[in-house]
Amino acid sequence: MKEYNPMELFDLTKDTLHYKSQNSVYNIKYNADDAHALLNTEHGTPFLHFEALDAIPCIRHGFSTRLGGVSTGDFTTLNLSFARGDDEEAVHQNYERILKSMDMKENRLAFSDQVHDTIIHRVTLEDTYASHQYEKKLVGIDGLITNEKNVTLVTSYADCVPLYFVDPVKKAIGLSHSGWKGTVGKIGKKTVEAMVREFGSEKEDIICVIGPSICFDCYEISKDVADEFMVNFTNEITSKILYDKGNGKYQLDLWLTNKYILMEAGIPEENITNSNLCTCCNHTLLFSHRASQGKRGNLAAFLSLAE
Repeated sequence: MKEYNPMELFDLTKDTLHYKSQNSVYNIKYNADDAHALLNTEHGTPFLHFEALDAIPCIRHGFSTRLGGVSTGDFTTLNLSFARGDDEEAVHQNYERILKSMDMKENRLAFSDQVHDTIIHRVTLEDTYASHQYEKKLVGIDGLITNEKNVTLVTSYADCVPLYFVDPVKKAIGLSHSGWKGTVGKIGKKTVEAMVREFGSEKEDIICVIGPSICFDCYEISKDVADEFMVNFTNEITSKILYDKGNGKYQLDLWLTNKYILMEAGIPEENITNSNLCTCCNHTLLFSHRASQGKRGNLAAFLSLAE
């Protein structure tokens, strides 16, 4: 992988995205077909989107990149975090740009205050009213669900796994942040259960996307983290998601783990799509905590029900 340089950005005229279609050790394909994330450059500020969700007329969705913003330095250019030391006005402008590109309303945003837990919150219009436009009003929340139109769910990332959920029948959506702790806690399954409970969703109707995040090859963990997965998942699953490198180091496949969690929750495999896009491998396009050694901005996932 090319050495990280915060000033080096993806060149839309010549660079190509680097996709991972399968686990490199166990050769397990992430998708049955060649589905993956797509880069939209047609509306000023580029964003990623997913064909599985493009086909659903009742929603708008997207995932931000590093491109098209006004931030500088380690935050170059489209940082969407107010909590990492960036200039607030720059972050405001970045939100305005990405929301305009995705045709989403600026005054109807519901933010999760992510703490790597597995609490799911049913969002209402009331949750979008805050003392200022981009306040993370929902404290201690990593999973958001709603069936209200024109409410945009927003979660933040820089290697962790975004999980998108859409029920086109009951017109309900969900967006959850799944780091390794959320994955161990099976936040994906808990989000599905919350949609079934709150909206009467049928599991076979829910469409899921595992968004851009760190891949198996880039995600080295220590034995104490690996042990958490060994305790909470079957040997059959851990034999596919963990690779023991020796000396107390492992590689972990968060993509496959979350797919297995969603299938355990009752989502048909054909309803689950992986973006196949690693934040670390594609660090000129996407912020990556690992690639930048923590000197970076934040990406964001967006999901809303259209009118």
